[in-house]
Amino acid sequence: MNIEIFRNYCLEKKGVTEELPFGPDTLVLKVMGKMFASAGLDEVPLRVNLKCDPEKAVDLRAENPEAILPGYHMNKKHWNTVVVEGSLPNSLIFELIDHSYRLVVKGLPKKVREELESL
Repeated sequence: MNIEIFRNYCLEKKGVTEELPFGPDTLVLKVMGKMFASAGLDEVPLRVNLKCDPEKAVDLRAENPEAILPGYHMNKKHWNTVVVEGSLPNSLIFELIDHSYRLVVKGLPKKVREELESL
């Protein structure tokens, strides 16, 4: 997977926008104004931060110690850094993106979730 596949997959989701709030080297993807993913644009291999259920995060890190790490510059309990260098199947990366998106949507205020559903 490369940055364009990652970016396009995220942008296909309802209510998603992209920003560069931390400078030109960090892409941030938000759903209804709340971050669910980020990527270092200058990193090789590509690394992305994704929100994750804390128990699932521990399991994922144990199963993939070289490719799924505690979130870099993030709350390490709730975020993972996923190294996208080929050892993880794209299907798992897509699943982790979907999981992050759903967690953030679940945490949105009811009014904002209703607004998202109407898009």
